[in-house]
Amino acid sequence: MSQNDNEEDKNPSRSNSKPIIVWLLLMAAVVALLMSSGPAGNTVQQLSVPQVLSLAQEKKIKSLSLKPDPTAGSENWYQISGEFAVKGADEKDPSKFVAAGRLMDEDLRLFRTTVGKDVLKEIPAQTGWTQFLYNVLPTLVISGLVLFMMYRFLKNANRGAMQFAKSRARLSSTDKESTTFKDVAGCEEAKEEVKEIVDFLRDPKRFTKIGASIPKGILMVGPPGTGKTLLARAVAGEAGVPFLSISGSDFVEMFVGVGAARVRDTFDQARKLAPCIIFIDEIDAVGRQRGAGHGGGNDEREQTLNSLLVEMDGFDGQAGVIVIAATNRADVLDSALLRPGRFDRQVYIDLPDLRGREAVLAVHAKRFQVAPSVDLNRVARITSGMTGADLANLLNESALHAGRRHRDKIEMVDVEEAREKLAHGRERKRVMDDEDRRKTAYHEAGHAIVQALIEDGVFKLHKVTIIPRGGALGMAMYMPIKEILGYSKQHLANFICVAMAGRVGEKVVTGDISNGASSDIKQATRIARQMVCDWGMSDLGPISFGENADSPPFLGRDLARVQMHSDETARRIDEAIARLISEQYARAEKLISEHAEAHRKIAEALLEFETLDGIHVTEIIKTGAIQTPIVGQPVAPLPVREAGVVNQPTPESGTQSSPSPA
Repeated sequence: MSQNDNEEDKNPSRSNSKPIIVWLLLMAAVVALLMSSGPAGNTVQQLSVPQVLSLAQEKKIKSLSLKPDPTAGSENWYQISGEFAVKGADEKDPSKFVAAGRLMDEDLRLFRTTVGKDVLKEIPAQTGWTQFLYNVLPTLVISGLVLFMMYRFLKNANRGAMQFAKSRARLSSTDKESTTFKDVAGCEEAKEEVKEIVDFLRDPKRFTKIGASIPKGILMVGPPGTGKTLLARAVAGEAGVPFLSISGSDFVEMFVGVGAARVRDTFDQARKLAPCIIFIDEIDAVGRQRGAGHGGGNDEREQTLNSLLVEMDGFDGQAGVIVIAATNRADVLDSALLRPGRFDRQVYIDLPDLRGREAVLAVHAKRFQVAPSVDLNRVARITSGMTGADLANLLNESALHAGRRHRDKIEMVDVEEAREKLAHGRERKRVMDDEDRRKTAYHEAGHAIVQALIEDGVFKLHKVTIIPRGGALGMAMYMPIKEILGYSKQHLANFICVAMAGRVGEKVVTGDISNGASSDIKQATRIARQMVCDWGMSDLGPISFGENADSPPFLGRDLARVQMHSDETARRIDEAIARLISEQYARAEKLISEHAEAHRKIAEALLEFETLDGIHVTEIIKTGAIQTPIVGQPVAPLPVREAGVVNQPTPESGTQSSPSPA
């Protein structure tokens, strides 16, 4: 099948439009011809044959046409038409005439002698074929157009019905530049897991001669953006085999049985292309656990899953066909999918570590013009927790930022600005009066000074600003000092203390509180609840008070949450959470009161420069002044245009920004 045929199958309306337009134009031309064949009725006068003879004798005829009419049923019957030589007195008088009647030989001779050859035009009688075409051809043309349109409609309807149950898998040809393991970074363990799949596809006899059978299904599990699809393409590229890719949602339709037919058609295509790889993205759309929740055994999704299970079972010996699937939720998949003989191997692709992020950045940096000053190791250190897709987006945002500044290459300042934009939002100049700016400055100074004083060896203060970003009027930004694999009780307590420091710093200067700390309070409460209920970091002991682990996976988290403890225990949990937050709030108050002068100087510096680096905050605490020059000039605040018109923060707006534990 050619490419044009494929396009016609995908878009039949486009292929049908040109013939239909041509037929419509032909029909319009025929109708116009028929309408123009006769004279207009409002400019023609009906005369008799004697009147025409009289006009001919009086030389009042400018032109005259005689046409035999054999259909009249009488001999020597003529259709006469002509034009007056003398125009009437009124402009509305007819200028043409018509007549019909019998003309004898004497009448014809009279016309020839009185009118003359230049005026008289004798039209020969129509033959049978001419008469047939003149009368029947328009009917044939219109009927042919109707039949043609009906034929095309039925053909497209049949074609659509036949194609509806066909597989929607997209075939990636090996002729084009394919993805290899060199294009995949940050998941070395996962690549080791799938290398034997590549070896089997290249040389199956190496394994089959000793009785080994390669796993027929590989399930790739990991957070979004970690490179599951890219790794599957790399397996096909390394092995040099066809790659059939399809989404799990492409199988499921509203008609029962269509998804099962598409599964069978997909595997039929794979057998013809064997050895090959079938990649099913987001398989949880079709492979969720059966028998839980709504629907019986006949719904479309379960029928599709049953067909997939049968095709993967290996009854007909699908040699050389390997199924690779990807999902973010392996816990909701049906247990029959995960048994040996189907998806019997799970490859977990986690977030990249420091070395992995540096390798991913090196792979993506090949597409961009990067200046030598950009240190990929430093970029990897400040992007803890980002996936491969996040890192690619970071470099792209950096390139866009450099392009807006008319630079030829990406500089380190572009990367840092892009990171802050992705993590916290873009800077926004909001209209704030002096009181709001002062309140925000002391709030952020509270976060900054407490974080700088704690120095827990996990995070350090990166930057503090009172320039609004996202939904916050200001924020303190932190940078991880090392790779974070877990959180200790002391670090979590420090996190709550830093979160409460904003409210404390605001209260010190204003003597009042505002809703600017709403986000801080929510984060601190969430961490405290997890410490008590999930991680056993309270006086209640190492006991989990979370949701029921045996709840059905198809339900949402809140719907499936079951209280597995008494009301008295719930009261003790609430008291433990409140005690944790109150202790850290008092700790933040003590730290700020002991360093009140440094807190005031940090806030005043924020009011002057709007943004401070972490080193500036440390210098103020240790020496009482900023020693390192601040890059850039201070930005003057926007004036309030009208008295009392100030953009107030929403109840959900926060002012602290720090990586919170999961």
